Amino acid sequence: MPVAAYCHLPEVCRPACDGNVPIRTYIVLAIAVLSQAAGNVFLSKGMKDVASAVQSADISFLPLILQAAGSPLIWSGTGLLIIFFVLFLTVLSLADLSFVLPVISIEVIANVAFASYFLNEPVSTVRWLGTALISLGVILVFRSAGNKQEADEG
Repeated sequence: MPVAAYCHLPEVCRPACDGNVPIRTYIVLAIAVLSQAAGNVFLSKGMKDVASAVQSADISFLPLILQAAGSPLIWSGTGLLIIFFVLFLTVLSLADLSFVLPVISIEVIANVAFASYFLNEPVSTVRWLGTALISLGVILVFRSAGNKQEADEG
């Protein structure tokens, strides 16, 4: 649906009518990415704790599930990922999918940085270079956000 079709809605409920992405969309995207990265850290730490608590001889699925269900880290991670999903849905109502998905991929950068910093995971140079390449793609998408109107007219 063209952006102009939303212009009758209150400003809080609509995307920008000039084709530019409103600042609130960037704010919601940033919060979504941070909640997603933090949720992944909590889940990773929680599952590693669960795996170490369940004896290796007792690799039955049920004890693993029961242990995970009682983990505050896993519940926190799940809650943060639910927040991410709600924010993702919100952003999809404010901006084009072709803008949102590449921008949300900045979560890859946040995940690698969070894993390195909070979980002390070793991150190789090649992995950091791959992350930098993703960053370059995100920058290109950010720069194209103002050109949406030109693409609609062409």
